[in-house]
Amino acid sequence: MGSVCSCKRDHYADENITRRGFSGRYFKFGSKWLESSLFLPAACCQFQQSHCPSLMEVCICKICEDIDKYRSFSMLPRDISQLIFNHLVDSCSLSDSCIEAFRDCALHDMCMREHMRVNNKWMDVISSQGSSLLSAYISSAEVTDFGLSLLRNCSNLQALGLDCCDKISSRGIKHIAGFTDLTYLSFRKCNGISAESMKSLSGSMKLVKLEFERCPLVHGGFIHLEGLTNLESLTIRNCKFITDSDLKPLAGLVNLKELQISCIDITNVGVSYLRDLYKLVVLNLEGSVVTASCLDYLTALTSLKSLNVNRCHLLDDGCEKFSALSSLKELNLGFNNITDTCLVQLKGMTKLEGLYLDSCRISNDGLAHLAGIRKHSLFPLPSFLCLALCCSVTHLLFLH
Repeated sequence: MGSVCSCKRDHYADENITRRGFSGRYFKFGSKWLESSLFLPAACCQFQQSHCPSLMEVCICKICEDIDKYRSFSMLPRDISQLIFNHLVDSCSLSDSCIEAFRDCALHDMCMREHMRVNNKWMDVISSQGSSLLSAYISSAEVTDFGLSLLRNCSNLQALGLDCCDKISSRGIKHIAGFTDLTYLSFRKCNGISAESMKSLSGSMKLVKLEFERCPLVHGGFIHLEGLTNLESLTIRNCKFITDSDLKPLAGLVNLKELQISCIDITNVGVSYLRDLYKLVVLNLEGSVVTASCLDYLTALTSLKSLNVNRCHLLDDGCEKFSALSSLKELNLGFNNITDTCLVQLKGMTKLEGLYLDSCRISNDGLAHLAGIRKHSLFPLPSFLCLALCCSVTHLLFLH
């Protein structure tokens, strides 16, 4: 059949965690009308045909076109300066010269994920926003510990993202301890972040969301997170050398609702440390070396709605344990060595809305068992079914 897919992939995970980029809830503007302002991230004034640009949008576009004519926006209302900055960021038009125009503008948000040219001089401009700055996202290999230390003037910072900041070490991370209102912190591809540097995070008691992605030196540092009991979302994705022992300190994070662990050395032992996280809604174990026996530790997690065991080398043996996870609404079994036999065990999962079986050895006969789920549910379930690369599937008429 080749592929059967839907635009709602990873629906539950995306509702609670933004996998790429910065979560919109951290961007706060001074005026309510800005929330409905719909101007486009383009270097020139190219609006959607269905949208008539407002006078403000037209003016912002014109200012951005002639950005080299302006030396400072500090005299403008903060809302206007924020709009100009956002438009330059979206159009990748920020430069060493125009960034200076935003010095002392009291901006709320300076999130420059796509701008790899950020350096310590840019950090000085960012720090000039002072206590007004609420969120910053830095993506650059040129920012050093000194550059990060400049942010100490931004005492009200609530969200901070560091991407590809290889020159930041334990010394720089110590400055994060001064951000007492920090609720979101993200490290991506930061080779200088180590287990030792994670000590500085132990006092960030207001942290709600914490991310580590492709940080190769964080093994052994999660013990410093034991006291972060307000943490609701934790991501440990593609970080080298993460083992079961790194998950043991997570057992006390009782308010965790989302846990993303995509690490190749996690086994059933590591999953056993999660059995008391009763508020867990989303669990991603993609790429781990777990077996179906790990499901025994998850049966008590009655709040669990989404489980991802993609690429975990699961077999049909033990798949009957999935039926005990009756509250699941989304299950990803893609790229495992399962067959039609496994689908027989899913009959009792009447709340299932999304099922991923990419590249599994599934046939028409196996999918017929899903019709049993439909008969016992109020909804035509699963409403989303992904069968990419399931070559033995030829039709789905019996699911209607």
